[in-house]
Amino acid sequence: MKNTRICPKCGGSRVVRIPDHPGRYASGNNIYTTRFTLLGKIPVIRYVCCDCGYAEDWVESPAEWVQLWQTYGDMPGAER
Repeated sequence: MKNTRICPKCGGSRVVRIPDHPGRYASGNNIYTTRFTLLGKIPVIRYVCCDCGYAEDWVESPAEWVQLWQTYGDMPGAER
C-alpha cells in the first residue's frame, strides 16, 4: 500500500499517509529504542485506505531499520 497507493484489501486508491509529528511528546505510534523518550523515538508512519479503513504501519527510514536491529535484533526469541 505504501509503494503502490492501492489497498491490498479492497483495491481502493484513496490511500492517505499519516505522518508522525516529531515536535509533540509521545505523538503517534512510535517505537522507542532507549529509556529516554525523546532520544530514541522512531516514528511509525500509517497508511490508511479511505475506502475500507484498512491500515498499515511502516518504518520508512533505512537508518532507523538499522537502529531497530541494533536494539531488538538480538533479543532472545526474536525471529530472523
